Amino acid sequence: MEQQSRLTTVLVFLVPQVLSLIIAEYKVSEEKAAEMFYASELYKGLEDEQTKLWHLSANALFVMFREARETGKITYPEEA
Repeated sequence: MEQQSRLTTVLVFLVPQVLSLIIAEYKVSEEKAAEMFYASELYKGLEDEQTKLWHLSANALFVMFREARETGKITYPEEA
């Protein structure tokens, strides 16, 4: 349970940063950015503590998000 609590805490700070980057890049509202991100495969991976994606910076996650939107694939970094 402690792992899940830590993950939730990290996501509370990390997700808004990623959403800000999506808003800036795609010129969408906060609601649309949240819809885009929460529906993404990247977010599903981010929610899974085992992937360790929550260790990455908001910028790294945004780059992965953009890549997935453009290519349909996500390249996971070695350190994840």
